[in-house]
Amino acid sequence: MELNALAADFELRDLDGRPHRLKDQRGRIVILNFWSCECPHSERTDGALMDLCSNLDGQVILLSVASNRTEPPEKIASVSRSRRLPVVLLDPEHAVADLYAAQTTPEVFIIDRAGVLRYRGAVDDMTFRQRLPSRSFVREAVDAVLRDELPLIPETPAHGCAIVREALE
Repeated sequence: MELNALAADFELRDLDGRPHRLKDQRGRIVILNFWSCECPHSERTDGALMDLCSNLDGQVILLSVASNRTEPPEKIASVSRSRRLPVVLLDPEHAVADLYAAQTTPEVFIIDRAGVLRYRGAVDDMTFRQRLPSRSFVREAVDAVLRDELPLIPETPAHGCAIVREALE
């Protein structure tokens, strides 16, 4: 997935079976968040991502994508309800994760109002060596896109749990 190019469209169903297409979000900024109900890094960042979206009056939408083959829909639904995530899309065959070359959870892709990919990578600068984040790459990128500017940092290495693509035997 090329930065500063039109983001690949997709259609996935949410937990209620309703279809969601990326192109239907044109006119709003999309935070496409590859997410896991079992990953502590996803759990840590869920609140920050939702807070960011809730403070921007509907200009930004969070779409969490559950792409781990080993996570059952019942568990995804239970965890997403407990964390109050607005939309979780099911990608059990990891087709969208593969399309975006997403490797970890969380791993975010910020798409501008015109559908152009402007940022990909980590939510913030927390790593195994740095236990507390000191900056939010997502907030910086969203703020830039809201001003119709390019993010100063358009790509960072994502940090989190690997997306499981093979079923465990």
